Amino acid sequence: VPGCSVSQVPVAEGKSVQQTVEILTRKLELLGAEKQGTFCVDCETYHTAASTIGRQGQTGKLMYVMHNSEYPLSCFALFENGPCLIADANFDILMVKLKGFFQNAKANKIESRGTRYQYCDFLVKVGTVTMGPSARGISVEVEYCPCVIANDCWNLLMEFMQSFMGNHTPGIPSVFGAKHDSIYSPADTMVQYMELFNKIRKQQQVPVAGIR
Repeated sequence: VPGCSVSQVPVAEGKSVQQTVEILTRKLELLGAEKQGTFCVDCETYHTAASTIGRQGQTGKLMYVMHNSEYPLSCFALFENGPCLIADANFDILMVKLKGFFQNAKANKIESRGTRYQYCDFLVKVGTVTMGPSARGISVEVEYCPCVIANDCWNLLMEFMQSFMGNHTPGIPSVFGAKHDSIYSPADTMVQYMELFNKIRKQQQVPVAGIR
C-alpha cells in the first residue's frame, strides 16, 4: 500500500462545503488530474454496553467500525489510541451479535464520499464529510503510488499537496512518525480517517450517544 496523507481542508470564507470541494477539484483538473471514479469511507461508533461497565465508575470504551471502498472485502475495527483489527466484510454481522457488549451509537455515523483523481503517480480523493443529512467538512486523501515506505515519500507528497492545497497543506501524519522505515498499510490510512472524523465530530460538538 502506498504512503498516504489524509487531512481536513477548511471551508473557504463565504463558500459552502460543496463550493469549496468544487474549487479544490477545479485546481486538480487544471493541473491535469483525471477523474477515476468515486470513493467512500464510512465510520460507525460503538460504545461499551452499560451492562458490561464495572461498578468502579469505569468509562466506556469507544470502538470505530469502518469501511473503505478501496478495500471492499475488508472491514476495519479501531480503538482510539489502540490497535486496528482488519477483518472480512462479515464483521458487521458479528457486531450485531455482540450488541450485549458493544452498542451502536447510530446518530454518530459519519462518512466521506467524493471523486478519485489520478495525476501522474498520485491518487487524490476529495470527499465531502457528512453526518446524517448535513455536510460537516472536507477530507483530502493523497497517495503516492510507487512508494510503500511512508517516510520516504513525505517530501514528494507535501510538494504535490502544496500545488493545489496551498496554505492548507497538512503536516506529517502521526502514523508516519510511528512507522519509521516500516511498510505503510491500509490500517494506517484508516487511523488517519478515524482521527479526521473525530476532529470533525468535536468541532460540531455532537455528543456520542450513551456516553455521559
